[in-house]
Amino acid sequence: MRNKRLRDLRKIPPKDGEKSVEDIVRELKQAGGSLSDYREQSLKIHGLICAKCGREFEYKDRHLLTVHHKDGNHRNNPPDGSNWENLCIYCHEDEHSRGMLGDYLGTKDKR
Repeated sequence: MRNKRLRDLRKIPPKDGEKSVEDIVRELKQAGGSLSDYREQSLKIHGLICAKCGREFEYKDRHLLTVHHKDGNHRNNPPDGSNWENLCIYCHEDEHSRGMLGDYLGTKDKR
């Protein structure tokens, strides 16, 4: 079903000054490759340690470390790593669930 919709979109010619669907998809694929490299960069810059709990990881356990974007923008990937912090999967989950809990409690008080 999805592929049929994409084929239908490709048949629509772009208006003057607009990009074609193929051009947009190509650009997104190219950007996606460079965005995925930030994990390796962050691990090199910040090391195999969780910035929140301080747990140190070995190379074989590095899959348990994730990259957290401090400003919440996954496209903000400065090469100096200033928007990243390495968090273990547990601390990363805690970091994101705190915001959800705060939002929930904030709306509960307004009732």
